[in-house]
Amino acid sequence: MSKFRNHVQLIGNIGEDPKITNLDSGKKVARFQMATNERYKNAKGETVQNTDWHTIVAWGRTAEIVEQFGAKGREVGITGKLKSRHFETKDGSMRYVTEVVANEILLLGSRS
Repeated sequence: MSKFRNHVQLIGNIGEDPKITNLDSGKKVARFQMATNERYKNAKGETVQNTDWHTIVAWGRTAEIVEQFGAKGREVGITGKLKSRHFETKDGSMRYVTEVVANEILLLGSRS
């Protein structure tokens, strides 16, 4: 049952080329936006599409895979967990962020 706790699975498209950061420790971190789409028919029979955007963070080997194969438009599957954090901006206001920390990435579709 513990595998169901804080578990996220998403399939969607990378919305921008991933930003890769090399840390002093030698580890890599990749950050990118991912779009997931939902289509349904409304009461009038018209097809409606909703797009949600998610911030994805990948560390270590997963970040290396994103760096090598991830590009804007690429379809990917992500498994991971939700992580929330907050920080104070220079003007003193608080910002709250929820990200998906990717444990695994599955490359789908063709490479753009």
